[in-house]
Formats: sequence, structure tokens, C-alpha cells
Amino acid sequence: MAVCATCQDPLVLSLDVSSDDDDDDDHEDDLMGASSSAPKGRVMVPDDVALGCGCHFHWQCLLDSYELSQCPHCGQSLTTTTPTGQQSLVCTLHNEGGLQENLDILPLLTEETYLRVYPEERKCRAFLELCREGDVGAIVDLLNSCNESDRETDEDDDDDDDNEDNDMGTRSEKAKVRRTTMDEVLRYQDPIGEYQSGLHAAVAGSSREVVWLLLFLASNLAESEFPALTYQEAAVLGITREDRNERQDIRILRDVQGRTAEDLAARMGGVWHGWEGTGRLAL
Repeated sequence: MAVCATCQDPLVLSLDVSSDDDDDDDHEDDLMGASSSAPKGRVMVPDDVALGCGCHFHWQCLLDSYELSQCPHCGQSLTTTTPTGQQSLVCTLHNEGGLQENLDILPLLTEETYLRVYPEERKCRAFLELCREGDVGAIVDLLNSCNESDRETDEDDDDDDDNEDNDMGTRSEKAKVRRTTMDEVLRYQDPIGEYQSGLHAAVAGSSREVVWLLLFLASNLAESEFPALTYQEAAVLGITREDRNERQDIRILRDVQGRTAEDLAARMGGVWHGWEGTGRLAL
């Protein structure tokens, strides 16, 4: 059996299972890679990333050691060019979700490599993904967590005044991650994804609900332009529209090709039919 090229351990992962669920006990051994010697309440599942060069890794071990386009173990080049000119890194992934062949993991590896250098952007990138998925509730929760982090940072700053001998490196790193503000998240543009904003992502995901939410929170669009449902949902979610006159209107944000969210909507059509030229998505 192959082992991880980095840590030399078997290509399995120990996961928690509910000790109160009798069905888990009955079917534990049916899971691929399950071990009868696993501690009660845990189960062993596959964790195998098989690269084209023949090397195998745990997923986390690959993330921890991946650099550029070479295998971190044998140094062989891993990326290929698709017919459309895009770079890809194809592997076979076997984990608790099953077996996936010919899976392109280059976007995930690129993002994780970037976040190693800029960990403070993790929340911003999660925001973009939620905008693509159209998950309004999760977006509101994430934005509210920014406000909570700001309050925690203020409290920590007070504590720091009383504890000047604390580890400065650790404190600075925590502060850097915590101080991602709601405004920064709302106006974030993806440096490894053509500088698209959350508004671009919501348009690409065909989510009118998210677009109205973002316009409500980060644009100067006239109140008369919003459907009544937007205000009803805002009240349910506990969000209010603040004065945005001195803040950047997200409708002016352009991607690396110079396109506004309206330009993207016009190209897509579909649910965005009739939005072009209304001023909803561009100033």
C-alpha cells in the first residue's frame, strides 16, 4: 500500500463519528479504509491524493508542501495546458467522499498557496465563494463576524496595554486576521481570480437576492430602486443600510479586463435580462 510521500504514514484520516448513533457502530467497518483498531467514536477513511507523477500525499500534507507547479517530493512538473489555454493539475482524489478521477486541483492549491502568504484574506475569499453560491444567510453571518472581530480586537488592545510583555509576533498575527473589516470584505477584489468583486461573483452565480443585498449594503443606489422584499429580508436578517456617501460604491469596481458587474450581466443574459442600462450594476 502506498504511503504519503511527505510523512510516510498510511493514506488514511481519522474522523470523529457520533458515539450516540447506533447506525454508525453497525456500518463503521463498511467504510473504505475503516479500521477495527480505531478508538471508539472515530473511523478511518481514505485520504489519498495521487498525482500524475505517481507520488501520493495526504491532502493537508500536499497543501503544506506544495509550491509552484512541481511535485514537492520528486520535482516532476505536474501542470498541463487545456485546449482553452488554461493551466490544470489533474489528480486522482480518494477521500471520505469517494473516488474522483481526473480532478483539477490547481485552483484549490493556488488559493491555499496564496493564503499562506496572506492569511488575513481568508474571510474575504470565503465571502466571494458565498456570493457565487447565493447563500444570503451565510453572507450576513460572515459580515456580522467582522463586526464581532472588531470588538474582540478592541478588547485585546486594552489587554495589551496591561500586558506589554506578551508575545508581539503572535499578537500582531492575530490582530492582522481579526481586523478584516466588513467594508474590506464587501469591496474585496480577487487578485488570483481576475480581480472580480463579490458583486461580480453574485452576478456570475445568477443570484439576484445576493446582488440586492450587496447593493443594499455597499452602494448609493436610490432606495426607490430596491424591491420591497429586500427591505423585508433585511429586517428579518437584522441588517440596516448605513450612510455610504463617503465610501466606495461597489458598482464602480472593475475586473482585470475592465468589466463592471453590469458588463458581466449583459454578457450572461438570463436572469439579468433588462438590467443593462438601469444603473443598478454600474454607475
